[in-house]
Parts: sequence; structure tokens; C-alpha cells
Amino acid sequence: MNKMRNYLYQIIFEADTRAGRAFDISLLWVIVLSILVTILETIPSLSLLQKKTLICLEWTFTVLFSVEYLLRLYSSPKPVLYMRSAMGIVDLLALLPTYLSLFIAGSSFFVVLRAIRLLRVFRVLKLIRYISEARVLMQALKMSIPKILVFLGSVVTLVIILGTIMYMVEGPEHGFTSIPLSIYWAIVTLTTVGFGDIVPKTPLGQMIASFVMILGYGILAVPTGIVTVELAEAQKTKVTTQVCPSCFREGHDTDAKFCKYCGAELNPDSGES
Repeated sequence: MNKMRNYLYQIIFEADTRAGRAFDISLLWVIVLSILVTILETIPSLSLLQKKTLICLEWTFTVLFSVEYLLRLYSSPKPVLYMRSAMGIVDLLALLPTYLSLFIAGSSFFVVLRAIRLLRVFRVLKLIRYISEARVLMQALKMSIPKILVFLGSVVTLVIILGTIMYMVEGPEHGFTSIPLSIYWAIVTLTTVGFGDIVPKTPLGQMIASFVMILGYGILAVPTGIVTVELAEAQKTKVTTQVCPSCFREGHDTDAKFCKYCGAELNPDSGES
């Protein structure tokens, strides 16, 4: 029994073996098809037969995901911990809408939960050889957060100043009826979105608007530069897709024998024959 559970664990939770890779690729296709069915169900012009076919397919995918969820609970060394993990919660929430439709009439609100299945796609990203690059990107984004927050604070201060100036220059007679509305205009103009619902009419206001638009091009490049610098400085450490059987986290070094997050042994049953 322990050998069977360990074998299932290697297939379901790992992507380093041929069987595990085949399982994850198959799961990816099932996920994509289930998302496609969910999207097609929202088309109002479908015939009754087409809708019934999609409903049958939806139940088929729900049963498959239910079996997968139960197998994960069975093969996991710590089922309760898996249920409380991020992906465990996602797996459970992805099953709820279809089952709730049996007990709650008109539970269309719960269909929104089906979009959580999109998160399942990230599970198979560990199959791709770009996991190291993804880790570098996440590290660069994490290191960029303080600088980007300072940048956003400066932008907020700038749009408040610009909005106040435009309120004094244009005034309510030209559509700038309040400072908050003028700040909204400053944000739309600075980000080069330009809805056009509020436009300056005076020559001075148009001159300020031109300055804000030109300034927007330079400001938009700042976050990109911050992240680019952090990407250049990030250390590229090669990692594996191995999942810790204790905390279910990934990103371990290739020669790691213990989890870097909780200290548990990564493959305690590897020595069994």
C-alpha cells in the first residue's frame, strides 16, 4: 500500500518523471477543454441539444477533477495540509460550482468560481524548462516593489498637483467641476489613455495638457527600467520541479535533499525498492 501511494505521489505531484510529465500534460489538456466548455456555455444562441451536450461534458470534467482531487488526498503524506494549501483550495473550489447546481437553483453566481480552473494551468508550468527564468522574474519583481511603490507615490503626488492646477485654470465652466474630477483627467492624460470625456478649452489648459501627455511617455518607462535593472542583478539559480511532501512548495536546488522552507526530507521513500 505504501509503495502504491508513493508511486501515485510521484506521478501526481512530480513532473521530473516520464509518468508525472505525461499526467501533467494530460491534465493540462483536460483543463483547457473544461475552460473552453465553460466559455461556450455562456453563448445565448446555442440550441437546446448543444447546451445539453456542454452540460454533459461539464459533468464529465467535474468527475475527472473529483477523481484527481481524491487521488491527491490519498497519495499525499499529509492530506490535511494539502487541503489547506493554495493549490488544494483551488482544486476544491474548481469542483464546487457544478455540485452546488444540484442543490441551489439558479446558482449562476457560483459559475464565476469556475474561472479558478485557470489557475490550474500554472501547475503545469513546472513542466517547462523556463522555471529558473520564472523564478528570476519573480525575484526581480519582488525586489522592485519598494522602488515601484516610491514611484507610484510620486505619480500620485504629481497627478494631485496637475489636477489642482487644471481645476484653477479651466474651472467648472469647461467641465472641470471639482478637483477629484480634475485629478481623474490628469491620470487619464498622464497614462496616455485619453478617453476624451473631459478636455481643456483654454490655451493655457491645452498647453498644460500637452506637457502632461509628453511627460506621460517618460513616466511609463520608469517601472520597466526598474524591473529591467533588477532582472539584470537577479541570480539565476537552477531549480527543480520537485514538490516538498510536507509543505508542498517547489523551487528547490537540483542537489537539495531537504526542503529549504520547512526542512523536511524531499524524497524519504526514494530508497525503497
